[in-house]
Amino acid sequence: MQNVLKRYFGFSTFRPLQEEIISKILERRDVVVLMPTGGGKSLCYQVPALMMEGTAVVVSPLLSLMKDQVEGLRANGIPAAALNSLNDEAENVRVRAACMRGELKLLYISPERLVLEIPYLIRDMKVSLFAVDEAHCISQWGHDFRPEYAQLGVLRQTFPEVPIVALTATADRLTREDIQKLLGLSDPAVFISSFDRPNLSLEVKRGYQKKEKDRAILALIARHRDDCGIIYCMSKKTTESVAEMLRDHDVQAVAYHAGLSAEERERAQDDFIHDRVQVVCATVAFGMGIDKSNVRFVVHYNLPKSIESFYQEIGRAGRDGLPSETVLFYSLGDLVQLSRFAQESGQREINMQKLRRMQEYAESDVCRRRILLNYFGEHTDCDCGNCDVCKNPPQRFDGTVLAQKALSAIARASQQASLRVVVDILRGSFSPEVLKGHYEALKTFGVGRDVPGRDWQDYLMQMLQNGLFEIAYEEGNHLKLTEAGWQVLREGRRVQLAVVRREEKQPQRRGRKVARPAEPVLRFPERERAAATAEAPRRQALFEALRALRKQLADAQGFPPYIVMSDRVLQSLCEACPTTVEEFGMVSGIGDFKKQKYGKDFVEVIRRFV
Repeated sequence: MQNVLKRYFGFSTFRPLQEEIISKILERRDVVVLMPTGGGKSLCYQVPALMMEGTAVVVSPLLSLMKDQVEGLRANGIPAAALNSLNDEAENVRVRAACMRGELKLLYISPERLVLEIPYLIRDMKVSLFAVDEAHCISQWGHDFRPEYAQLGVLRQTFPEVPIVALTATADRLTREDIQKLLGLSDPAVFISSFDRPNLSLEVKRGYQKKEKDRAILALIARHRDDCGIIYCMSKKTTESVAEMLRDHDVQAVAYHAGLSAEERERAQDDFIHDRVQVVCATVAFGMGIDKSNVRFVVHYNLPKSIESFYQEIGRAGRDGLPSETVLFYSLGDLVQLSRFAQESGQREINMQKLRRMQEYAESDVCRRRILLNYFGEHTDCDCGNCDVCKNPPQRFDGTVLAQKALSAIARASQQASLRVVVDILRGSFSPEVLKGHYEALKTFGVGRDVPGRDWQDYLMQMLQNGLFEIAYEEGNHLKLTEAGWQVLREGRRVQLAVVRREEKQPQRRGRKVARPAEPVLRFPERERAAATAEAPRRQALFEALRALRKQLADAQGFPPYIVMSDRVLQSLCEACPTTVEEFGMVSGIGDFKKQKYGKDFVEVIRRFV
């Protein structure tokens, strides 16, 4: 295992859980892998594919994802191909012939194409394993349900002995259960990696108008003068206007949305991947499966529809582990529009609940990373120190008594009440739901009259994020106490809550606008740039020289630059300064193939600086 990892991928050690996952696959066990974007999911099936006899068949939902993965594998000297509509017929014939001869170690294919090929090509191949990427697409509980994924249950029926690996970056408990059931997995080994991405900073800006958003975005880009970023927008029109605004300020930007032709979308994506443009302004149609490791910022111009979508999209920043920024703009207008979309959708209740959790994230005074981790079933006892709430911490107080009142109301309602009904119970409100459940007879009815209803909602939100109770979406959104919640209620475990802060808006007078203080656009005059590089002028100059060489080598092969080397590998080269090809090959992230292919060129540049 370690030999394959080092030889092909250039790493000496596995990331958490990768080794255990690979071992189960080599035992021919079905496996479910829940691992965040950038966490190393692909290696979990690529390494065993190289070790097992036959060809691994990877089910992937997007053509861009397949292209990106295949290019990355070939750049590491691994025989891989995709079977899809991007190929001409002659290429598809060559790919099929290579599969039949057993020359490929990995074949990427869409779910629709896979089902068509099962009676023919797939049946006659030696298949080592099936890897179903973006597996949440199979579940109607998932945030990106795709009907074509529903046909994949045929894999277990047709190939009962071939292990199936289901992989996703975003799936809650219900979605995970659905994945196992719909794929027909046999006693799968389930691995849930930590969702913590500490290199990503998290920030929410509430109530910003268009001009304020533009100023904030320009300031962000000024902090990342030579770095790539993505700006997600709710509508096609917004992507165009934001891209135009950036171009007016001399930022190389392009729009990407479903209203463009296939050629225009492909050109925009290709320019971004190959670093020909700095920023892409896109709808959510952009980015799934793109493994561009040097994205340094992700901005949400509008509120996303769910935490799953939000987490997957911010996960496209900092995939190489280097510090990266994420910013979310949140306004009431976004919430109203998304609520209307959810109400009109075919999954009204599910989508409304997911939107409410997204709203809670945007409005909360609790460490934002704790909220994200809690959503995916991961709890932590400490704040992250790398979000706007932690950097600007709210006042806290001993909220044990308040928590006990709320948790008691949940428990005395037999854990059959929703959050709104629990607030009605605490406030002593004779609402129809309270009367229907006879909750007015509970001892906790009205014990929280002295606390405003909207403050109770905030405190309950904090308790939810701190893991004291959960929401059972499949049971009418009833609140269920966790073990931690019972400890607070029965054993008096102390609870710290944040003082509720209300942003009071100044009333606007007719004919006058109340302006928010302008956020300055950062500039980089020559003396500031000189000061910034004075600490390590040689290393900075070397990094730029290596980056230029990477771009030159990538352009010559038609590869994106990050396929040749990631920013993290370039930084490691700047620290190690290898002066021989053998030393070059010892740097983490450089396998045997890249050592032989690129070692001489990179070492030659490094020698000029040493």
